[in-house]
Amino acid sequence: MSAATPPLQPPIVDPAQTFGSVTDKISSIVLSKKSPLVWLVGFGIAFSLTMLLLYSIGYLLVKGIGIWGVNVPVGWGFDIVNFVWWIGIGHAGTLISAILLLLRQTWRNSINRFAEAMTLFAVACAGLYPVLHLGRPWLMYWLFPYPNTMGLWPQFRSPLVWDVFAVSTYASVSLLFWFVGLIPDLATLRDRSQHRFARFAYGILAMGWRGSARHWQVYDTCSLLLAGLATPLVVSVHTVVSFDFAVGLIPGWHATIFPPYFVAGAIYSGFAMVMTLAIPLRKIYGLEGLITMRHLQNMAKVMLATGLIVAYGYMVEAFMAWYSGNPYERFMIWNRMTGPYAMGYWALIFCNVIAPQTLWSSKIRNSVPVLFVLSIIVNIGMWLERFIIVVTSLHRDFLPSSWGMYRPTVWDWSTFAGTIGLFAALLFLFIRFLPMISIFEIRQILPQAEVTEPQK
Repeated sequence: MSAATPPLQPPIVDPAQTFGSVTDKISSIVLSKKSPLVWLVGFGIAFSLTMLLLYSIGYLLVKGIGIWGVNVPVGWGFDIVNFVWWIGIGHAGTLISAILLLLRQTWRNSINRFAEAMTLFAVACAGLYPVLHLGRPWLMYWLFPYPNTMGLWPQFRSPLVWDVFAVSTYASVSLLFWFVGLIPDLATLRDRSQHRFARFAYGILAMGWRGSARHWQVYDTCSLLLAGLATPLVVSVHTVVSFDFAVGLIPGWHATIFPPYFVAGAIYSGFAMVMTLAIPLRKIYGLEGLITMRHLQNMAKVMLATGLIVAYGYMVEAFMAWYSGNPYERFMIWNRMTGPYAMGYWALIFCNVIAPQTLWSSKIRNSVPVLFVLSIIVNIGMWLERFIIVVTSLHRDFLPSSWGMYRPTVWDWSTFAGTIGLFAALLFLFIRFLPMISIFEIRQILPQAEVTEPQK
């Protein structure tokens, strides 16, 4: 072999996998009568946190949002911070499902199923916060333009109403895309299950799938149409979320860089969360042959690219604050760097800009433990970014007489911890009762998984 021959790229899946082994490995996780101890412990913790969420919501409905740390200068706190954070986490699922499908990127096949599920669960967690923040959540239906005798219509010039339409459309298309992709695998579970009730349940959900040529033709057409519908959503949803801030006149929010900056940040945090989930799953369930190092390396490269876009957004934000000559904008960025929340600002710079630069190294991209730690660091950094954007722009705005500090209360933290528990509980149930990896899509790429011998 010549010294100039480039190293072989890791295969999409382990070439030793066969049609039967792939089907057995993935379906046995669902059809097994016993769950691993790790699953039982994890679900127990997640369920406990979900109960904490329900208790926090119940207390909130009784007492009102005054139990949160929001006050007169900082009317938005953890509720909007966590809403934007959860919406961002859900972006990777739609990107992997739709855009990579249209681009014929076969490496997506091992991670698209649980990434799509992650999207749905993240959107469910995100949707709680705006509803609870209304103060009167039982009147949330006023946000929808339904025919009514009182002639009441939502204020369409409000970006919060735009959020309702964007997020609901995003959730609907993502749910439909996820379910359509499940149908062939649900039929596989129906045919392999030994339990009568499971066969009945999977049979209902499989919608009469028999794997005929007609079924596959309709499936492929439907998948492409849904992918075409979902692709604009990747850009539009977080663009609309960024308008919540960009249409305001508050220094730190009124910026045209926000739409692309928010979209890149959403994909950044979304891929970080996919990696955070993929690494433990492949280890616990022995899926290293299906979720290979190539998947982790590709996700690391996407994180590096989107991280550079986010870093560029930070630089543009600081430069425009200085270049504008606006004293309020200049004070805003100086307050972020040196004010009461400066520690959070520099922590997010480390998490989102400095730490991911290690991904330039191939050794780092080939180290699974380091990738896992980096993915957690990025998730923390993206949460801090949303906190800094929301809080530091509000707590010191135009009038020093109106300045104040925001301090989250125990109820802010309990609600946030509860949504993490809800997300984890839904994910554990998904892993237990539905195939976390697409069986038929992995089988389609098995002939491509063979490593060819390089030319001498």
